[in-house]
Amino acid sequence: MSRQSGKPQLVDIPPVEGFVAPGFHAVREEFQRNFVERGELGAACAIYHRGVKVVDLWGGFRCARTRQPWNQETLVLVFSVTKGMAAAAMTLALNRGLFDLDERLAEYWPEFARGNKRNITVRQLFAHQAGLVAIDRRLDAELMADHDQMAEILARQTPAWNPGSRHGYHTLTLGWYQNELLRRVDPHGRSLGKFFDDEISQPLEAKFFIGLPKSIPEQQLAVVEGFPRMAILSRLGSLPPKMVLSAMWPQSLAARSIKCLGLSNPAKIGDREFRHVEIPSANGIGQARGLARIYGVLASGGKELDLSVQTMHELTVTPSVPGTGAEDAILKMDTRYSMGFSRPSRDMPFGASGRAFGCPGAGGSFAMGDPDEELGFAYVTNRMGFRLFDDPREKAVRDTCYRSLAAMRNRQ
Repeated sequence: MSRQSGKPQLVDIPPVEGFVAPGFHAVREEFQRNFVERGELGAACAIYHRGVKVVDLWGGFRCARTRQPWNQETLVLVFSVTKGMAAAAMTLALNRGLFDLDERLAEYWPEFARGNKRNITVRQLFAHQAGLVAIDRRLDAELMADHDQMAEILARQTPAWNPGSRHGYHTLTLGWYQNELLRRVDPHGRSLGKFFDDEISQPLEAKFFIGLPKSIPEQQLAVVEGFPRMAILSRLGSLPPKMVLSAMWPQSLAARSIKCLGLSNPAKIGDREFRHVEIPSANGIGQARGLARIYGVLASGGKELDLSVQTMHELTVTPSVPGTGAEDAILKMDTRYSMGFSRPSRDMPFGASGRAFGCPGAGGSFAMGDPDEELGFAYVTNRMGFRLFDDPREKAVRDTCYRSLAAMRNRQ
């Protein structure tokens, strides 16, 4: 890094490209600062405000080894940010009357009633209250690609707690249960990834995939810089200590929630072996502008998806907290969930109010919708950090976005 006129300049990192609308120039500066001061490798950020794209930035390298630059068409693995896109699909299915949130899941999927699950409602599942956080066998790509086999495996699972009594992050499982529900109620029997592509991604021209098409060339994908799971021990200050200690015990709920894939490095969920199958809670691949576009539509009333007033109410209403309180049985922190989305909480604050909805992803990616601001925001990266939420790179850009909105209001 060299300095000229008192401002830091990038030397060996490709310059930040893209555009920002008037009033959002500080967002570009903060995004660029990530590469200069916060060790960013490659990233993209996009913001939609009141239906208009106001920020679309990208920079750095899509691959650390080859030093190929991140460009306008680069796609990246976003981990649990995928849950938000799965939730968007289920929101649209709800809007079309394909299921009722307060109906028992077994009414749509009779086999689901096995294993003491007869009374679990769709709402409880979407709020991470079902207790179905683990799978009792190791899964591989071939098995996950067989929806019928996955349905049989899911149907025999038993809840880890009395459904509805508490909540806990369904790290990998939520999307598979959502997928089977959707397959049962969709008139065309589509999988979640197919429904999302047909009904949301393509109509909104948002490049995001749950199950990457094999037609996408390797050169379009960012290579995620992951880390061995044991590396977490060196960053205990970045994670909820109780969660880390729990995950070290193999039989804990935290450990069981992820061990069905047997991955030593979380980034491997985006490898060739897995990227083409649907893991709707974890392996979505796409662009920041696609995520921000979808959240922007949802946060602005959902008109382009024909969402009803009742659906928007369900999307933004304050979620109920289980009787045992807001502490997450997996993450060991205060969380709130509804409709498959994460919602603002004491330990995960975001948005202008409790009406916001979104999903963070492992390593630093985050996307959200804020109805109060009619805002869709997304930040994606290929260098994994160690925080569950509020990664310093993403948070700096998000905070600057809100400061920019406040400054524009003050000038009006």
